Amino acid sequence: MSQTRSTSADIDELARAAQRDGFCIIKNLIPKSLLLAWREAFAPLLEGHIAREGNLKNRGPQRYYVTLPFTAPFAEPRIYENETLLAVVERLVGPDMTMVQLATDTPLLGSDYQDVHRDTPPLFPETGKETPAFQLAVNFPLVDVTPENGPVEIARGTHMLSKAEGMRLLEAGEIRLEPVLMELGDVMVRDVRGLHRGTPNRTREPRPMVVIGYSRRWLFRPEVSIRVPRASLAHLSDRAKQMLRFNPIVESLDEPVEPEIYQAYAY
Repeated sequence: MSQTRSTSADIDELARAAQRDGFCIIKNLIPKSLLLAWREAFAPLLEGHIAREGNLKNRGPQRYYVTLPFTAPFAEPRIYENETLLAVVERLVGPDMTMVQLATDTPLLGSDYQDVHRDTPPLFPETGKETPAFQLAVNFPLVDVTPENGPVEIARGTHMLSKAEGMRLLEAGEIRLEPVLMELGDVMVRDVRGLHRGTPNRTREPRPMVVIGYSRRWLFRPEVSIRVPRASLAHLSDRAKQMLRFNPIVESLDEPVEPEIYQAYAY
């Protein structure tokens, strides 16, 4: 469904799919012109990251996690405050959600299969039970995602299982990993507990996948944040200020780029 045609019933359907499967896809939500501008601006950021930190291989060979600066074109309210998107997010993590992450995952030629993993541990592992969603990854690609350029594979419904049980079902063939193909403009809302893995990019073109993290208001993970320039505060909507309220305010983004601190990602 598109941004202009979504109704309350559409939003409910998307939220139910995310609650059932661990993710949902909103088709053709973001204007392609915005994403083409992101792709152009991202290319030098990726090159700089590889030159600076490419030896770490913390996401696997030829796969890079790069935080995006909260400035044009990436500080784009038509994306992070999109009404359809936030309506789905609100149904999953509550109306007072926080926006905590703006980054990318990009496999290149030579990347490999990741180990199957979750992006966060359970809140209360001692109970052996999962809770409703508390952290979401909103993903959208900067190119079409095809079988050849490294789609993420997700095992449906495993966000509500322990990792051990989900892995047992995968190994027994009772559930399977499914590649998620997306077109430029599509958006995926994903519960980060679902078992998934990155796959190899077998093409010569990078496959950047953006992640905007939204969490329940009380959740804090120190390894992710968005550095918000003080000068931009006056231009933010009240809703954006509320969503970004727990992020660090910095005087400038022109300071030397710090190494990525989100190194441990698999649980």
